Amino acid sequence: MSDLPPQLVTNPTAIVYGLEDRVPPGTAVLVGAQHVSAMVVGTITPPLLLAGTLQFSPADTAYLISLALLSSALGTFLQCRRRGPVGSGLLSVTGTSFAFIGVLTQAWHAGGLALMFGLSCLTAPLQIAFSPLLRHLRGVFTPLVSGIIVLLIGVSLIPTAYFNLAVPLRPDAPPWLGLVIGAGVVAIVTVAQAVGRAWARIAGIALGVAGGVLACALCGVLAAPPPGDGAWFTPIRLLPHGFAFRWELALPFAFVYLVSMLEAIGDMTATSQLSGLPTTGPEHWRRLSGGVLADGITSTVSALFGGFPSATYAQNNGVIQLTGVASRRVGYYMAALLALLGIFPAVGRLISVVPPPVIGALAMMLFGLVAVSGLRLILTEGLGQREALIVALSLGVGLGLPTQPGLLIGVPSVLRALLESGISAGGLTALALNILWRRPQAL
Repeated sequence: MSDLPPQLVTNPTAIVYGLEDRVPPGTAVLVGAQHVSAMVVGTITPPLLLAGTLQFSPADTAYLISLALLSSALGTFLQCRRRGPVGSGLLSVTGTSFAFIGVLTQAWHAGGLALMFGLSCLTAPLQIAFSPLLRHLRGVFTPLVSGIIVLLIGVSLIPTAYFNLAVPLRPDAPPWLGLVIGAGVVAIVTVAQAVGRAWARIAGIALGVAGGVLACALCGVLAAPPPGDGAWFTPIRLLPHGFAFRWELALPFAFVYLVSMLEAIGDMTATSQLSGLPTTGPEHWRRLSGGVLADGITSTVSALFGGFPSATYAQNNGVIQLTGVASRRVGYYMAALLALLGIFPAVGRLISVVPPPVIGALAMMLFGLVAVSGLRLILTEGLGQREALIVALSLGVGLGLPTQPGLLIGVPSVLRALLESGISAGGLTALALNILWRRPQAL
């Protein structure tokens, strides 16, 4: 006999705990930990990539990782809390954005860390300034445009999951071991969903992670936590690398913030839909406005203390679908966990031992579910000839153009930075077509 609520039995995508429902503390911690496990690697990867490419010192690298986690904690709290105009009031997660890696690298070569954070400080407030205007653009950022952006986010990120599945676990380990362990994780989560019991659905991701870690331990490929420097906590400093600014580099930063805002609109629209909320109307646009404002505040504060720009993440939508928990109150537990990871380095080192195949298997499922969320948004407006062609052209540009970088040779650097990203190229295509080709009015 199933112990799921009646609406969940008849509709597998229904939620167990709604947006304003109070979740028992134990359940909230469990669900919050699953959200954090789904996005923590993505949050610390951009600073790790930049640190490796630009040869940052170990101290600077450790500080950037701590700031990434603390910024994520702040942004998640602002989004879920929703006080006044700040925050979406949804179970949304923020983290370091991959979209800024290119412009941050350019700024570092032109002026080092001081210029990187100076440009971030002075351009992040553009989102703050733009957020009150969103409600006037509801005819532009329609569910069709948001759905295409969310679909592109999911589809473009799925291949990155397989990098983790292909990571050699040990020099003498067979190359297929990571794939087998990942398949086991997927099997555990799938069975948990198919059982038809609320507790299994809520704990599915945690069970998958535990099973994957145990399998790695039995195979002798579970790594020990990396050694620390003996520090108990990370001290936070204002402008730790100084401050610099160059106007000619500000425009690329501004464009990337625009793309980040488009992604956030799509992600929050998908979260609204999964939470059982309408994705049209004044209240929806107030949520989007508050969410963009929270992202702008988080990125500005992060830059002031030496951290990279943040953005609303898509992964949490996949976790909401798997667990059936959409209560924003879980976000408080998520923010607390992220703050602990950022303040206490030892906690973060323990989390880092989760093997790459486990992370890759979860990412594959979650990014696939993000793509499904995009499809649902697209279908809310119907899929007539106009909508089908806009989707087709947007996917064609977003998935095809980045595969041929030679086509962008000679294109101005600002425009090239936008077109090299499949999400921004396809999203801007959808935005332009939706403006130029208006929906026919009913007679």
